[in-house]
Amino acid sequence: MHIVIMGCGRVGSALSRSLETRGHTTAVIDSNPDAFRRLGPGFKGTTVTGMGFDREVLIRAGIERADAFAAVSSGDNSNIISARVAREQFKIDNVVARIYDPGRAEVYERLGVPTVATVPWAADQVLRRLLPAGSEPAWRDQSSEVRLDQVYAPFPWISRRIAELEEAADVRVAFLRRLGTGVIARPDTVIQEGDYLSLFMREDTAQHAHAVLESGPEAD
Repeated sequence: MHIVIMGCGRVGSALSRSLETRGHTTAVIDSNPDAFRRLGPGFKGTTVTGMGFDREVLIRAGIERADAFAAVSSGDNSNIISARVAREQFKIDNVVARIYDPGRAEVYERLGVPTVATVPWAADQVLRRLLPAGSEPAWRDQSSEVRLDQVYAPFPWISRRIAELEEAADVRVAFLRRLGTGVIARPDTVIQEGDYLSLFMREDTAQHAHAVLESGPEAD
């Protein structure tokens, strides 16, 4: 793939290096040519000085053959304008913009521009490390309606099938880790002691779900 990245700060430079190690080609845009020093001497991609929402700048970066575009500069307005130009004028389907303002991020998500809301994500990560284990989910979607919780298999559910747990707790077991190995859960997978379950659930039913996990299945 060829990916165009707007912004050569810490995020943009790290993203570009990570993509290169995976065999992709990158072009990095930044208005400050000194920022390209962050890429290091081993960078094999293209650097373009200019604004990421300028058509000519984007064309020099190879946007016409690009598979994806990431706007990760320090400015919300620049990021969202660049992302919309890439999507609407150059028809790039795989576009993402970093947004600091969570209110704006939600609006642009509704307009079809995927965003990464930096401040809420960072706050959530810190919160998870401050509070007791299990107090906060491993992940929430930006609408805060769906969450991912990771728990060790509750004792009352050991030897029960995944389908039983899902139906009773109103959750979806995405996968589990068993003896250090990731396993895609099937409805007939039997829960074993030591399994580490990754559960998707709705935020408004999370309390009920955890209560069911602790109490176990209803008596047969």
